Amino acid sequence: MNNERIYKMAFSKVYSLYIQKVERKGRTVEEVHAVIGWLTGYDDAGLQAQIERDADFETFFAEAPHMNPNAAQITGVICGVRVEEIADPLVQKVRWLDKLVDELAKGKAMEKILRH
Repeated sequence: MNNERIYKMAFSKVYSLYIQKVERKGRTVEEVHAVIGWLTGYDDAGLQAQIERDADFETFFAEAPHMNPNAAQITGVICGVRVEEIADPLVQKVRWLDKLVDELAKGKAMEKILRH
């Protein structure tokens, strides 16, 4: 996928897919919010504001209160690509988020997902 397309993709559209994915696997919206908050520093109100204004991924991450310094510990493959090898910083952040949601949907314990 072209990086510019990822930059302009609406976070709200992907967010709804994240929710559907985890709920099908018995996880909760609150857990998704915890994962997003851990990575980006958004609280529920900040997250909701980004969703309501239909922010794209570029804006969503640019306005994140603070990226977790432990995010670099997120490793593995998402969409056939190793997340730790992605050169584009924004695409890497998007894939980190994808990876965290994927781990949540696969039933991994929150302590492990949040790299405690």
